[in-house]
Amino acid sequence: MKIFINDKPLDILTHDELSKDKTFECIYDHPTDIPATSDFHDDVLIVEPSHDIIIKLLYLLRTRKLKHLDSVTIVSEDKKALKKFIKSRFSVIKAAGGVVTKAKNILFIYRLGKWDLPKGKFDKGETPAQCAVREVEEECNIQVKLGPEICKTWHTYTHNRKSILKKTYWFVMESADDTAMTPQKEEGIEDIRWLSHHEAKIALVNSYPSMRYLYKRFLRMVPKVQTS
Repeated sequence: MKIFINDKPLDILTHDELSKDKTFECIYDHPTDIPATSDFHDDVLIVEPSHDIIIKLLYLLRTRKLKHLDSVTIVSEDKKALKKFIKSRFSVIKAAGGVVTKAKNILFIYRLGKWDLPKGKFDKGETPAQCAVREVEEECNIQVKLGPEICKTWHTYTHNRKSILKKTYWFVMESADDTAMTPQKEEGIEDIRWLSHHEAKIALVNSYPSMRYLYKRFLRMVPKVQTS
């Protein structure tokens, strides 16, 4: 599980899942406290943290910019319990969206000053796939054909002083009809474009880390896009 908190990736792994090839600049094994922000830098590994340490870590990640930090990895034998505890610190909402293809191009939207991919929250009773198709078609005014699920992303934000953890299901989609394609202005979408793989890589510089992570996962499933 990878959660993006204040645009910093937090990985939650078991000991077996931890790659032996990955190196960490800062390692804290069964810590009794976490360091000052100035000591948190590059890739950080925290082994078997207590609940108190997790609470402090989440607060630090949510409230500080941490410009020198690249990532945090938490390792625990009881990954399931750890994930449950972290989720309990947030209000969890669900959303779904799509990476839409047309030949070798990908559909991007421009919202809140950044390039993004179409997505939105569940309506009551919807499945992830139903939500994904509806949101993409509403936000872009196109018709799509649903493909396989790519992955789930997790990211946090604050709304009305509440800490929100959004779980988003992502699917590969194919454009079926884009003749009336129009950005949904009432949802704050200013522009919508078909981008080549090269153009998408440039756009993703002005996007969110979770979108760059998603795009990499998408390319593993649809490698032909990279030949454009």
